[in-house]
Amino acid sequence: MTKVSARWVPRMFTPLQKQQRVEASKHFLDLCDEDPTHILEQILTGDETWVHHFEPESKQESMQWHKKGTLPPKKFKVSESVGKLMATIFWDFEGILLVDYKEKGVAITGEYYSELLEQLKEAIKEKRRGKWAKGVLLLQDDAPVHKSKVAMAAQHMRGFESLVHPPYSSFLAPSDY
Repeated sequence: MTKVSARWVPRMFTPLQKQQRVEASKHFLDLCDEDPTHILEQILTGDETWVHHFEPESKQESMQWHKKGTLPPKKFKVSESVGKLMATIFWDFEGILLVDYKEKGVAITGEYYSELLEQLKEAIKEKRRGKWAKGVLLLQDDAPVHKSKVAMAAQHMRGFESLVHPPYSSFLAPSDY
């Protein structure tokens, strides 16, 4: 016998969660069967990320060549980030449609997200003429603010159709910053 370590997995899925993944995948495959090129033009993606006021240089990036026998270059300690912002970004296959920034400590609520969806609708009409008429499929993760009653009602009221995103599926998120 040999001693082995268990493989780390982020979450153990219940049978219901596994079934939701299968159903989400089948739904997307059905959409692709209708018109595979058109579906990619319809998908619009949104996500949030923290943006720091600066990005510190890593130890690997700060390495320099120097001659043997000479003193290594001095590197001063960099101060911590002055601050950070939450960026909410929406894009499609042609590029970025909308970027919105929130200061640290300001919560993103369902009401705020509802207003953001209105701005997104206007950005689509301005930057992607004709896209709205073809239909827009909104692909976003299952963050609580995206699934709140206020945000879901605003999404339907503004005419967005949502693609299913199974719970606890961050690796299926449309992007990774």
